[in-house]
Amino acid sequence: MARNYILDKETVARKLQRIAYEIIENNLDEKNIILAGIRENGSVIAHNIEKILRTISPDINIWNIDIALDKKSPHDIKLSGETDFTDKTIIVIDDVANSGRTMLYAIKPFLAYLPKKIQTLALVERTHKAYPVNTDYVGLSVATTLQEHIFVEVDGDVITGAYLE
Repeated sequence: MARNYILDKETVARKLQRIAYEIIENNLDEKNIILAGIRENGSVIAHNIEKILRTISPDINIWNIDIALDKKSPHDIKLSGETDFTDKTIIVIDDVANSGRTMLYAIKPFLAYLPKKIQTLALVERTHKAYPVNTDYVGLSVATTLQEHIFVEVDGDVITGAYLE
């Protein structure tokens, strides 16, 4: 069965570049930004965003941490790096924003602190949400049926595409 690609490797690279510039524009006064990628694909996207941010704005301190959680049962959440998130800007990153549930749970560990801002980023966002989570940075917004699924393909540290099934 042929895959219905909605993003190819080159388009993904352009979308991530644009998102990185949006992050800088929306956080002009920030000296520290924490990128928190939801494993697995969200972490790859976070690392790609980090590389771009370091190139276009080398004066910002960027921390990259991973969020580990089971997307089907997201009660046990682990962060790869514990720090004081008080008064920090945190960007929670995932590959696809579906219902909003994963993002909502991924934000939970940061609420034990008083972060300055929590923003969200998804490479692909579906237009229907079951949870009240707004995606601040979106590569592509897609109207889908509830039966359709979006998959993001990754090869090592490279996002090779996204397709609809």
